[in-house]
Parts: sequence; structure tokens; C-alpha cells
Amino acid sequence: MRLGVLDVGSNTVHLLVVDAHGGARPIPAYSHKAELRLAELLDARGAITGAGVERLVATVREALDVAEDKGVENLLPFATSAVREAPNGAAVLTRVAAETGVDLQVLSGPDEARLTFLAARRWFGWSSGRLLVLDIGGGSLELACGHDEEPDAALSLPLGAGRLTGSWLPGDPPDLADVRALRRHVRTEIARVVGTFSRLGAPDHAVATSKTFKQLARLCGAARSAEGLYVHRELRRAALQEWLPKLAEMTAEQRAELPGVSLGRAPQLLAGALVAEAAMDLFDVEALEICPWALREGVILRRLDHLRSA
Repeated sequence: MRLGVLDVGSNTVHLLVVDAHGGARPIPAYSHKAELRLAELLDARGAITGAGVERLVATVREALDVAEDKGVENLLPFATSAVREAPNGAAVLTRVAAETGVDLQVLSGPDEARLTFLAARRWFGWSSGRLLVLDIGGGSLELACGHDEEPDAALSLPLGAGRLTGSWLPGDPPDLADVRALRRHVRTEIARVVGTFSRLGAPDHAVATSKTFKQLARLCGAARSAEGLYVHRELRRAALQEWLPKLAEMTAEQRAELPGVSLGRAPQLLAGALVAEAAMDLFDVEALEICPWALREGVILRRLDHLRSA
């Protein structure tokens, strides 16, 4: 079965096409990305602007055409924090459905965390024991921990790299006072939920998923993506702490010249690094292993599970 996952996130609209069968590893067949940056297309109330809605409709329509070209049999479309938290989110979903025929399902923050956790559990297997999974997106930070495929705790915090950059770091390079203020804010928000996870006991394996963590790991010396999925990659807290003051002094253009950092993500890299370092410190994690699978793979795996049980 050829499945397509259409992920409308805060940074990108990503269509991932896979060949999937129950009990087998989903095999990537095609990937189509468009940098929409919904988190930057909001008005003062946090509503998606008219221009943002127009761009979203056009981007979804384009992804739909690609899915048809690639022979997608079943499309799994979903949206995350940018649409979920917009005051006009329901109206936006209605507009997208009316103009494209795509019914975007809005995932809650905890559901994002649970599905990402499922993907990490399937990737690392039962031998990894109690997993702690962290995921920094454009709009939110997801955290989950547990022994099984369903985590014992799953939370979402409004600490996405794009959201924080837009709200806290207007300068380029940012004012150091703004950086310090953001650092305090991030640590306060994460500290509020540490107890929820510490009561479960120390994790046996701490992992991270998604683009921000991958870029930070590459910056801190991890292997390039071209070396393949199965190469061990990790992000060490000590290395990240060395990079933080350097990132704070750089412009976005200078960050884009660093290893593994894309031009589109460069403005958000500092905020993402502050969140990653704070989470690792407060959860007392020296290193995070990078998981190639994340939310999109979790959505695919959950659908395959449902098909097998039907």
C-alpha cells in the first residue's frame, strides 16, 4: 500500500510518501517539502492571516497534486500547533477542505508526543527500556516517557523554535538581554513539568527527533545525513553548551554557513538550542541519541496498526 502523510506544521508542509505493509518497516518512496512558516503568518491575536490562508491552500493543493502523481492510495493529512492554536483555526480548516478536498485532522499536543514516542519505540525496540523522547518543532516542544508503546507521560509545551524566535528574539544578531530573558523563560516552563517525568524514574535511553535536534547534533559533530539512517548520531550537552554563546553572537546568515544548518532554519537555531540545552540540563541528560523517525512515521505506524486490527 502506498501511503502519503501530509504534515502541516509550523515551519513546513511536508508530504512523505511511503510503501507500507502491516508488520513491515515503512519504506520511504518520495518526500515533498514546502517552507510555509505558518508561525510567521499570524496577526497580533495569533490568527492566521488572509495571506497565510491563501498560501496554505495553495501549498496543500500542490502537495495533493504530488500525491496523485506518486500514486498515493491513502492520504493521512494532519496539522499541528500553528493551526491548533490559531483563533481562526476552525475557519481555516473549513476553507482548506472546501478548496482542496483535504480534511486536515488537528493533532493535540499530547497526541503529537504520543505518536512521536511510538515512532521512537518502534525504531529502538524493547531493548531500549524506558524511553525519554524529546521533539522540538516550530511551535511546540513535545516530551514523552515510558516503557511501552503508549507513554506513561506525554506533554506539549509552547516552546517551539519558530514561535520563540518570533516572540523573543527580534534582533539579528539578537540582543544578549533578549537571549537571557528567553533562557529564563524556557527553563521556567520546562522546570514546571520535570516532576511529572522524574516520578517515573530515570530513563534507560534518552532520544530526540526532528529537524532542530538533527541540525544541532550535526553542528556538534554528528555524522552527515548523507551517511545513512543507521549511523549512530547523538547530541552531547557539553558540546551544545560550548556552541550556545557562539550562536548568540551570530546573524542568521552566519548560522546558515555552519555544518548541517539550512538557510530556512538558521534564524530559529538559537532558540532551538536554548530549548534543547535547557531540557537536557533539567532532565539531567548528558547525551541524546537522534532518532530518524518522528511524528510522520508515528502517524503511519498507527494507521497500519488500525488496518491490521480491523
